[in-house]
Amino acid sequence: MNDKPQQPGIDSGAQKTSRATRLAPDQLFTVLHIDDDPNDTELLRAAARRASANFDLHNVEDGEKAMAYLTGTGIYADRVLYPLPSLILLDLKMPRATGLEILHWIRQNKQLGDVPVLVLSGSELQDDIRQAYETGANSYLIKPLKFEALVSLVKDVNAWLPQARP
Repeated sequence: MNDKPQQPGIDSGAQKTSRATRLAPDQLFTVLHIDDDPNDTELLRAAARRASANFDLHNVEDGEKAMAYLTGTGIYADRVLYPLPSLILLDLKMPRATGLEILHWIRQNKQLGDVPVLVLSGSELQDDIRQAYETGANSYLIKPLKFEALVSLVKDVNAWLPQARP
């Protein structure tokens, strides 16, 4: 995602997009985006709006926050504000815990083991792709360089949601 404008930083809590207007809030799926780059997060939010995505996007910036969100601990204890996701978008290259470490932890957790995890990474390395699938990724998506390609990717992600639990 090299065509990204500079965006102001976001705070450390899980961030949410505005809700899509074509579905009521209780009909939207929750997607958890685990990525430490605030520019990627803002671009994903903009692409989700453009794509009229049927999901409410939450973001956490690192592995520790991802685990806290997914277990409902600390500031993420309120499941009305921070519901379990129907789908997870996971970056591989992050501080504190890599995406592969988070993916392994998710797949070991009985409550989360069936949640689809789509790796969304800038890495095109075959070793990263192989390791992601071996660790339990449902799909591996390369972060596109152009915004319109990201909008198309969001539409593809949206297609995973009927398979996911609301």
